[in-house]
Amino acid sequence: MSAVIDTAPTFDCRVAFAEELIALAEQDPRIVAVCNDSVGSSNLVGFREKFPDRLINVGIAEQDMVGVGAGLALSGYVPFVCGAAPFLTGRALEQIKADVAYSQAPVVLCGMSPGMAYGELGPTHHSIEDLAWLRAVAGLGIVVPADPLQTREAVRWAASAATPVFLRVGRFKVPAVSSGFSFGKAEELRSGDGIALVATGSMVSRAVQAAEVLAGEGIAARVLNMATIAPLDEAAVVRAVHQTRGIVTVEEATITGGLGAAVGEINLRQARPVPMRMLGSPREFAPTGDTAFLLEHFGLTAEGIAAAGRELA
Repeated sequence: MSAVIDTAPTFDCRVAFAEELIALAEQDPRIVAVCNDSVGSSNLVGFREKFPDRLINVGIAEQDMVGVGAGLALSGYVPFVCGAAPFLTGRALEQIKADVAYSQAPVVLCGMSPGMAYGELGPTHHSIEDLAWLRAVAGLGIVVPADPLQTREAVRWAASAATPVFLRVGRFKVPAVSSGFSFGKAEELRSGDGIALVATGSMVSRAVQAAEVLAGEGIAARVLNMATIAPLDEAAVVRAVHQTRGIVTVEEATITGGLGAAVGEINLRQARPVPMRMLGSPREFAPTGDTAFLLEHFGLTAEGIAAAGRELA
């Protein structure tokens, strides 16, 4: 499978997001898009061409953008509020907490180009803290699709879910690995009782590659595609704790408070927790460089994941 993924075509999930949003908007006049002068980077050009009266560009004013989205949601619309993830979540965190989550306004917050997608622009544009600070907000779903299929299905789910949700739409191109999306449920891509690799978003395909490397060494690695960070699939994590010798979590985000922390909280509640390794960015500002460099720098590669797995096998 590793060789297949290595040579498989890769896709920008923002394209799948835009296509699905347009398809849904053609069927449902309540769907609108709100953005922060990010029509191009949010892949909303096609949406604007088809529905010029249903795209609201508030300019570079993220707090206003989220507030407008909440107002639209409470008025019966289905707003997809789109912006670069570091600015949507960082600048408008209070509005996400108070206007959306606390008010239970069914807004779809779309964090575009998250993680280290804007690598060359430096730490101001890296969105590695978003999973951590949004996990702390009650009443907010957090979804991180692994590939275009999950992105499409997550967009479709979010449009009809009538609940606040943060949808992390990756820019880093990935191969197709999933069989679909189910909110709150992990997808087991590989079975194994040696170790468990729990990955989310752009790191899922790399976890699959790592599992193939480990299989060649006689280590059976289970791979869980954790597309929903909140609420986390606790049952899947508990099974991994009870049925494997250790867990490696992998995320294109800081390990302080993100996926790894969420899995670790469940692990530590078990009578016999297993050893863990958490891969991601440490609690520091990442250096400036392109995405490939940064992922290599933090060991977020198939070999880096496999190396962490070997430590626990």
